[in-house]
Amino acid sequence: MRTIGVVTCCALVTVLTLLVPVSAQVSDFTTIDVPGASSTMPRGINSRGDIVGFYGVGGAFHAFLLHEGTFTDIDVPGAAFTRPRSINPQGDVVGFYGTGSVSHGFLLIEGSFTTIDVPGASSTQAFGINPRGDIVGQYSAGGTTHGFLLHEGTFTTIDVPGASSTRAFGINPRGDIVGEYSAGGTTHGFRLDKDGSFTSVDVPGASFSAALSINPQGDIVGMYSVGGTTHGVLVR
Repeated sequence: MRTIGVVTCCALVTVLTLLVPVSAQVSDFTTIDVPGASSTMPRGINSRGDIVGFYGVGGAFHAFLLHEGTFTDIDVPGAAFTRPRSINPQGDVVGFYGTGSVSHGFLLIEGSFTTIDVPGASSTQAFGINPRGDIVGQYSAGGTTHGFLLHEGTFTTIDVPGASSTRAFGINPRGDIVGEYSAGGTTHGFRLDKDGSFTSVDVPGASFSAALSINPQGDIVGMYSVGGTTHGVLVR
């Protein structure tokens, strides 16, 4: 497995040196509050500006889609909770929902829900979807957490070699996948290229690193912890 700790370090320096001027240029903030909600938590946005997430009201949480200024509830029928995580350019939404103590993944296309359960898994969670409809996420089986790719109806397990657990969070149009894995008591980020090669994404000196999303150009965003503080990171 390759590592891009040096590349990550360079990207980190770029982020830190640009932090002040970039923040000075950002002036168009829009608050997103579902009417009547006590809390609102967006989780994904697509190229059209559609936003998905969940909100709290009266002690319960519900999923929402915000499209052209209109909020729509997108709760899986009968679920105890619904957590959308990603929406692609076509408006297809993935996430997970709970029934009892079990989590299931879901795909929402034009108002129709499809459950995503990895065969033999005790729980499944979908985290990312690309324009082609490829879906990534995680599942648990036999007490171990694995990543997965769902492509044209076929599940493929994603396990970083030597890892005790693997989670896949994002996938770009090319099919490159990012996520996190645990090994030796430490959590690392990873990138899985279309050719099947793994690369660790670790910020030098960090006690924890995770790669959360990857764009068409291969730029990665994630987070890392140093000295008990968690930071965001851009890796180019």
